[in-house]
Amino acid sequence: MASSLTKDSASSGEKTFFGHPRGLATLFMTEMWERFSYYGMRALLPLYLIAPGGLDMNPTTATAIYSVYLSLVYLLAMPGGWFGDRVWGPRKTVAIAGGVIMAGHLVLALPWEGTFFAGLGLVAIGSGLLKSNISTMVGHLYDGPEDPRRDGGFTIFYMGINMGAFAAPLVIGTVGESVNWHLGFALAALGMGLGVLQFLLGTKHLDEKSLIVPKPLSKDERASTLRKSMIWLGVAAVFYIGTVVTGVYTLNWLLVPITIAGLVIPVMVLARIKRDKELSEAEQSKMSGYIWFFVAAAIFWMIYDQGGSTLAIFAESSAENSVFGWDFPVSWYQSVNPVLIMALAPVFAAFWLALNRRGKEPSTIVKFSSGLVLVGASFFVFLMPLTIAGDGHKAAAMWLVAIYFIQTVAELTLSPVGLSVTTKMAPAKYASQMMGVWFLAVTAGDCTTGLLSLAGVELNGTGVVAAEATLAVVAGIAIFMYRGKVKKLMGEVR
Repeated sequence: MASSLTKDSASSGEKTFFGHPRGLATLFMTEMWERFSYYGMRALLPLYLIAPGGLDMNPTTATAIYSVYLSLVYLLAMPGGWFGDRVWGPRKTVAIAGGVIMAGHLVLALPWEGTFFAGLGLVAIGSGLLKSNISTMVGHLYDGPEDPRRDGGFTIFYMGINMGAFAAPLVIGTVGESVNWHLGFALAALGMGLGVLQFLLGTKHLDEKSLIVPKPLSKDERASTLRKSMIWLGVAAVFYIGTVVTGVYTLNWLLVPITIAGLVIPVMVLARIKRDKELSEAEQSKMSGYIWFFVAAAIFWMIYDQGGSTLAIFAESSAENSVFGWDFPVSWYQSVNPVLIMALAPVFAAFWLALNRRGKEPSTIVKFSSGLVLVGASFFVFLMPLTIAGDGHKAAAMWLVAIYFIQTVAELTLSPVGLSVTTKMAPAKYASQMMGVWFLAVTAGDCTTGLLSLAGVELNGTGVVAAEATLAVVAGIAIFMYRGKVKKLMGEVR
């Protein structure tokens, strides 16, 4: 009954949030503060890693750490969703996740290198737990997929993400770069703390379904899961204690296994689904078609996510970070994408709708290939400031802004389409798991970047940048050229 009252609140005179259930305000603010803390820390991370007053690492190691960290966040979204479905339920999982993230930022705020990586691990675990479950709770506020307010609710929720992402580098980045790195990380902890507080205060407005564990573990399953987890944890502990005691431990002993796992796990997951004999012939065909999109998405995110590492590190050393004579912190570049998303997302939505009315809206395949070509084009543009810096000059800030602009247009062309096609092509048996599979494309892309960095490849070298740009453009053209074959595999999905 409480659920029905929530959904009928707009017509009964009860307070709403822009015409939506009040619980959306709670989730909007939670996600905004979580993204504020996450993107603020992310904007500082590569700069802190290379700074003489930070960890003073070389750029390749810093890029590897940054890439592995991002890949872990998306890799852990799958077990995060599993915890919500099988152990704690979405609401409890989000509350615990917020506390873990806050603890991680507080550990990052400690001025010791030994605790730094523990803090990164806690933030990654908390983000993975929160990412899958908070979106599930947004869906709970509405009366099923056919509720006319549902898409609008997710759009408002998405704006909260970008508001937090926009503000974070301006606040946390400025304090971290200009005052003290660890104070910046502490501000990220404060942001997440505010998010947890308002979430706990606003839980009364959430749907009761968010308290339910959809498919709780049986007593035997719980015991088996705990036993297996302890065995793997014990093996890892013995292995790493052994490397430390014998004096052979280096950071690569931690980074390389994670990077390889981030490449192997997506392949294993896709192979397991593809080999499932319970899938119908049509579902098997769709999964074959989906693999095209998955590989292309991994290439896309490999380039796109370097906006926070390769581009930021280049800006720190080789860009003129000023506008009309006014200098600004390097971390502020990370606010360009979210503000462009907020400005351009409604334009794109209206544009696709207008084309659809005329029967001229591009197909999923064409949008996807366009996104790949555009993200490749952004790195071709990157060659210009790299050349300028190679001649001993500082590149203008607008070169970097132009790159972020092209990448944002590419994101709006590919990312929403990727989310949509994932839900449309998912086999019924794996309907709830396929969103996690989509996130694994991000993991694979970031792990590729991490592996290249660990191999000593300078990702801001003109040859490597040109090769990545060419790969993306060729992949986009390949999908377009083989669109007939892919379309056939997709069946009725368009």
